[in-house]
Amino acid sequence: MTVTATSVDQSGQLQSAPTARGNRLLRLVPAAASALCGLLLYVSFPPRTLWWLALPAFAGFAWVLRGRSWKAALGLGYLFGLGFLLPLLVWTGVEVGPGPWLALVAIEAVFVALVGVGTAAVSKLPAWPLWAAAVWIAGEAVRARVPFRGFPWGKIAFGQADGVFLPLAAVGGTPVLGFAVVLCGFGLYEAGRLIAERRRGRTVRRAAAAAALLSVAVPVAGAVAARPLVSDKAEDGTRTVAVIQGNVPRSGLEFSAQRRAVLDYHVRETLKLAADIKAGKAPRPDYVLWPENSSDIDPFTNPDAATVINGAARAVGVPISVGGVVEKGGRLLNEQILWDPAKGPTQTYDKRQVQPFGEYLPLRGLVGAVNKNWTSMVRQDFSRGTEPGVFDIDGAKVGLATCYEAAFDWAVRDTVTHGAQMISVPSNNATFDRSEMTYQQLAMSRVRAVEHSRTVTVPVTSGVSAVIMPDGRITQKTGMFVPAYLVQKIPLRSSETPATRMGILPETALLVVAAAGLGWAIGAGVRRRRSGGA
Repeated sequence: MTVTATSVDQSGQLQSAPTARGNRLLRLVPAAASALCGLLLYVSFPPRTLWWLALPAFAGFAWVLRGRSWKAALGLGYLFGLGFLLPLLVWTGVEVGPGPWLALVAIEAVFVALVGVGTAAVSKLPAWPLWAAAVWIAGEAVRARVPFRGFPWGKIAFGQADGVFLPLAAVGGTPVLGFAVVLCGFGLYEAGRLIAERRRGRTVRRAAAAAALLSVAVPVAGAVAARPLVSDKAEDGTRTVAVIQGNVPRSGLEFSAQRRAVLDYHVRETLKLAADIKAGKAPRPDYVLWPENSSDIDPFTNPDAATVINGAARAVGVPISVGGVVEKGGRLLNEQILWDPAKGPTQTYDKRQVQPFGEYLPLRGLVGAVNKNWTSMVRQDFSRGTEPGVFDIDGAKVGLATCYEAAFDWAVRDTVTHGAQMISVPSNNATFDRSEMTYQQLAMSRVRAVEHSRTVTVPVTSGVSAVIMPDGRITQKTGMFVPAYLVQKIPLRSSETPATRMGILPETALLVVAAAGLGWAIGAGVRRRRSGGA
């Protein structure tokens, strides 16, 4: 005789053991789905052009969160954050090992977990996709500011450089672009849920159906309506610009150990450009842009560095923007130096948003107690600059946002509000080898080009260097870890997009919407509990 083991469920009914195990497995489905949706969101980011995968990623995220308790939402949100950020930020551990990478992801995923709680809370409200999308942007806003002055990497907008929603960057910057994508994804889920309800014979309110439809239609219609804001027409004439990628002796954290070699490589590529100009193989530029850290030897205190830079400037016959590491008054600065062929250094810009754990070390004592090697990598902290960077090069206003600064809305915007007619993002990605980091950063620059309607050049030590038109198109780019130069005539523009004019206002408005939705949800919950108690 065969005996089947049984258990008793909460209703008092007998349940076979295999069925009980099956139910336990079913309870794991939301957790697995949440992590997989986060992974799907990662796949939507560069270097892939699968921007549209962000929509099903958020639709799936809505499915696992809707109606959950705050504890369940916290865990599911954290899993979504891990699925998204673990692969997205893997480049942070390329040279220093998995410790810092895992620590960064563990902290950043907490913000996503809190967004999950907020999303679950507002998911019971009418027109909930609106409130939930605003909650997501609120989470991005906080993450871009804390801790250590923020880490905006992974903003939804930065995955949309190839997408149909991109023109919305000109309307309200990265907050509006990201909001539209998240709203559309949540709206797709809500529309599918209501269709399923209708097929089961249940009544679907017209207001709910209209809200779901508008959640999908409005972002798409808005993107189409915003297309006239995107233009690459020259408003203040044109300039011919040259971008130099000198390459480095080797990748990794020790790329700068041969600092003179890095400088010499950029001088050599500039001299090659000068020779090609003389031979008629390349047009003469109006100015030349070198990348960040192209001269880690301080040219103000090292005459040999000044001599070779001066020689390159004289050979090409136009000013060069040099990325240098300089020390002034005991302060270490990541500085862009405009080097004139006749006058030498004339203008400077000091990087303002320096990178924590890369250019300065927060909590140095604690970090040193964990691993002394990490403190040795950042022996002296870089100081922050205080003024926006705009070089006036014979009447052309060139805005500067050095590398990491491209991720921060304010650091790019205030170059334009201070008169920049084009933007340059000098960068050094050699530390991160051939990882996806350089492509993620390039996508940021494409979004910034549309956001402010400016040409953006990206000179990088080891690639990918590029020229980006104000409509976000890449017209020229280099490979990685190859010496190269790019020369192109670009439009100068001085008009301001709505995003430039409004600045932080769209993000502030979305924060207010998120707060209103959360307040409504909390109030409704309190009323339900009081009613139940009565």
